[in-house]
Amino acid sequence: MNRFERVNILLTGAGSGIGRATAVRLVAEGGTVLAVDLSEDGLRRTVEAATAEPGAAGRIVPHVADVSDERAVIDAISAAVGELGGIDVLINVAGIHRTTPIDRLTVSDMQRLFTVNAVGTALFCREALPHLPDDTGVIVNVASSSATHGNPYMSAYSASKGAVLAFSLCLASEVAHRGIRVVPVSPGAVATPLTGADVLPPELDASYYQRIRSPRGVADPEQIAGVLAFAASRDGGYLTGAEVRVDGGSHT
Repeated sequence: MNRFERVNILLTGAGSGIGRATAVRLVAEGGTVLAVDLSEDGLRRTVEAATAEPGAAGRIVPHVADVSDERAVIDAISAAVGELGGIDVLINVAGIHRTTPIDRLTVSDMQRLFTVNAVGTALFCREALPHLPDDTGVIVNVASSSATHGNPYMSAYSASKGAVLAFSLCLASEVAHRGIRVVPVSPGAVATPLTGADVLPPELDASYYQRIRSPRGVADPEQIAGVLAFAASRDGGYLTGAEVRVDGGSHT
């Protein structure tokens, strides 16, 4: 099923985890993808993974950029328009994670989390919108179930993802007159390098996280990628301005 045949997609955070799985899924379904990430090596591996899929019908173009750098975002949009011929879909996956007790939270922590997670997402939306087609354009922003659930030691991260969620809901209303859909997707626990590298300090109580495990277990990136692909496709054509939670039932 080539749901993304003749569809041009700009995907951020494509160098690993959910972003890589999404790139592989989109290319497999015929999409033409400009894959953006800060890691050149990560993008190389993503391109290898996407093109190694049997029957992959799409195309992938890597583009190294820092999503927190306004000039780099503008250049990435220009690259997408030039390399792909336009932008039909924007999927913002890029983000960072921090587990920090409140007594250790620094201004630098807050600034970095908000700059990458919230500002980077907003910049890509701002710059992509003039290029998205009316009636069929789509923006999918990855938030987090932490945006609306109080997890300890994650106040700054959760706040930054809460900003992504609120921004997405407001933007959906703002661009509704153009027929452009905006869908925030909030994953729960996912096995990715982003979360794996963020080790909980040994002196902190980790029992909370053991108690809130999802009945479905920790998600694989591919499970989240499937939802992102649905939201971005014609199959999700009636979906906009509503959060899609993909947490395996952990907060029900």
